[in-house]
Amino acid sequence: MSGLPTLLVIAKEPLPGRVKTRLTPPFTPAEAAELAEAALADTLLAVAAAPAARRVLVLDGTPGPWLPSGFDVLAQCAGGLDERLAHAFAACTGPALLIGMDTPQVTPRLLDVDPASADAWFGAAEDGGFWALGLAEPDPALLRGVPMSTPHTGAVQRGRLVEAGLRVRDLPTLRDVDTAEDAAAVAALAPHGRFAARLARLERVDRVDRVDRVDRLDRCAPHGGRVLEAPGGAALDAPGGTALAAPARVAR
Repeated sequence: MSGLPTLLVIAKEPLPGRVKTRLTPPFTPAEAAELAEAALADTLLAVAAAPAARRVLVLDGTPGPWLPSGFDVLAQCAGGLDERLAHAFAACTGPALLIGMDTPQVTPRLLDVDPASADAWFGAAEDGGFWALGLAEPDPALLRGVPMSTPHTGAVQRGRLVEAGLRVRDLPTLRDVDTAEDAAAVAALAPHGRFAARLARLERVDRVDRVDRVDRLDRCAPHGGRVLEAPGGAALDAPGGTALAAPARVAR
């Protein structure tokens, strides 16, 4: 089969408390949502720059200003992630490649697949899942029933493709952004993206807040007292006892 594929991005609207919950702590829910929005924006820009017959955002929620032009929006169906992925492929009539919103380091080149070169494309994630799945002839049955969000999800899904007799082309393994450690590592891989810039800004604000907090305590410290940095915040260790100041954000 030849021709350009449909590129699908499955995502959640980046709202506090609904996305990137494993980033909290050290980030607040609002900060985690900011990082999710930046990751989604980087992903959509990469998809917009990749060759495609059609670009579709498969969304749980409402589109925002982060959505560039040139995308159709398909509402996610009810059910588990396997059902939602199957529903996305069912909406395609030709070759399709689906990715998520957790790999802002993705590039247009990674998404440039030739439908004539294989029956399926599979991009494993370092955590055992997968960041990309493509089918030259979409078959929702290949996804239904695959256990999602486990260390073996990727292996099971790829096994389904092989068992169906498909020629599978493996894409590079990428790291998902799930934790603060993941965020730092992925930002280093794509330092010029929106995700890296947003992470740097949040870390810079945190450092400024901590310096300001300690400086204010220094000015208020009585003679003989000293300022301590503790997990719960900056504290004043005075001769008469330790008084805890306003809680600090956990250091990143």
